[in-house]
Amino acid sequence: MSTPLPPLRQLTYLIALHEHGHFGRAAAACFVTQSTLSVGIAELERLLRAVLVERSSRSVRFTGLGEEVVARARDVVRAAEDLCAVAEGAREPLVGPLRLAAIPTVAPFLLPRLLTDLATTWPRLRLFVREMLTGTACEALARGTVDCVLLALPTECGDVDTVEVAIDRLMLAMPAGEVASLDAIDPARLLLLEDGHCLRNHALAACSLGAPTADAPLVASTLHTVVGLVDAGLGVTLLPEMAVAAGLLNGTRVSAHPLDEPAAERRIALAWRTDHPREAEFRLLGERVRAVAQA
Repeated sequence: MSTPLPPLRQLTYLIALHEHGHFGRAAAACFVTQSTLSVGIAELERLLRAVLVERSSRSVRFTGLGEEVVARARDVVRAAEDLCAVAEGAREPLVGPLRLAAIPTVAPFLLPRLLTDLATTWPRLRLFVREMLTGTACEALARGTVDCVLLALPTECGDVDTVEVAIDRLMLAMPAGEVASLDAIDPARLLLLEDGHCLRNHALAACSLGAPTADAPLVASTLHTVVGLVDAGLGVTLLPEMAVAAGLLNGTRVSAHPLDEPAAERRIALAWRTDHPREAEFRLLGERVRAVAQA
C-alpha cells in the first residue's frame, strides 16, 4: 500500500517553522496555537516515517532530510495556492487572501491611503500586509511567501513583472537657513539609511557617489531618524517626495527642495513573480495603487 499524501496544512506548518526557527513565532504566522503546530509537524514526521526537525529547549534544527522536504514542500504549497488562485480569479478578481509586502520607505506614506481605498473598492479582498526591506521582500516573493511587493525601482528583484505606480522625486533636505545645491553637498555631511534600504542606493546614484565606508559616523534605519539628525544640524539628506508630502517634516525645522537632476528620482512599482497565475489581478491592483498614489 502506498504512503498517504501529507496534508497541505502540515507542510505549511513545516515551512513556517523553517522560516521562523521558533515554534511560537511559526504558530503565530500560521494563526494557530503552538501546540497545534507542534502536533501537526509530529504527525507529518510519523506519516513520512522520518525525523525532520531536531528539537531542544533552546533551538530548532532541521535534519538534512528535513531541509529537502521543506524545499519540496514550498513547491507543493505554492502550486496548490496557484491552483486556488486561478479558480478564484476566474470567478471574481481580487477576492480572498492576498499577501502584500511594502518597503519601509514606501509603506508609511502610501499604505494608509491605499488600504482604506482597497477596503472600499474590493471589500472581499483579504489583505495580509508586511513591511520588509527590499532584499527580504524579493526573497519572499521568490519563495512564494508573499504574492506581490510595493518597492522602488531600479532594484534587482529576480524574475518579476511590474506595474509602475508613481514617479517619486528625491528632495534635498537640510537644516533651516542652509542653502545648497546637490553638486555642492559635502559627501561627509550626507546622511543615509543603513545598507539594505534601496533608497540609500538611489540617493548615492543621485549624488554620483560610491558607497560610504563601513565606519560612517551616522547611519540610520528609518527616515524619521534621518530627519531628526538633519533637524539637529548634523547633516543633509535626500528624501522621497511622497514622504515629504505625507508630512514627514511636520514639527521640524528641516526644509526640502526639489532637484532638477534626472537621476534624482525613484520609480514606485508593484512587483510579482513572472509565473504567478494572478497576473491579471495584480495589474488591476497596480492600476488602483497608481490612482491612489497620484490622487
